[in-house]
Amino acid sequence: MTEVNLFASLKRRRQRRDTALAVYNAIVARAREPDLFAAWSVPDTLDGRFELLALHAFLVMNRLKREPSAREFAQTLFDIMFADLDRAVREMGSTDTGVGKRVKAMARGFYGRAAAYDKGLADETELEAALRRNLFGTAQPAPDQVAAAARYLRAQVAALAAVPVETFLAGQAPFAPWR
Repeated sequence: MTEVNLFASLKRRRQRRDTALAVYNAIVARAREPDLFAAWSVPDTLDGRFELLALHAFLVMNRLKREPSAREFAQTLFDIMFADLDRAVREMGSTDTGVGKRVKAMARGFYGRAAAYDKGLADETELEAALRRNLFGTAQPAPDQVAAAARYLRAQVAALAAVPVETFLAGQAPFAPWR
């Protein structure tokens, strides 16, 4: 690889990272909206925050997985999310040996949630069960709250499906209004 190609490759990688970071920040912003916690009675705890983050990351990654041209971008987004979770776990005072185990458990949890939500998109009963197990895992939601969360998830999937992949690759994650 020539020096010019090396610099061009590094520049493309940095640009992909910067735009993926912008998308991640949009995911975090949506996942931290106080009205979502209140409307669905998701506790504003570490678990509740992780669940809303995982749900919104799933929505974007679910959209990106349908685009072969977005594969590297989706991986960069995933890496940024878990680097941020690693940093957060360290800030909470976990020891270096404990951080890796906790982050690996979060990654397994994310993959499990993503698979359950993806499967649930084809079956309303499955989706509501997945939401009860995960998003509402530490809460006792009313049936209408679970149904509202399922409607929200489906509406976001439809809205994001209509967004050109180039929008994400440009650093935007235009979620639909949540109500």
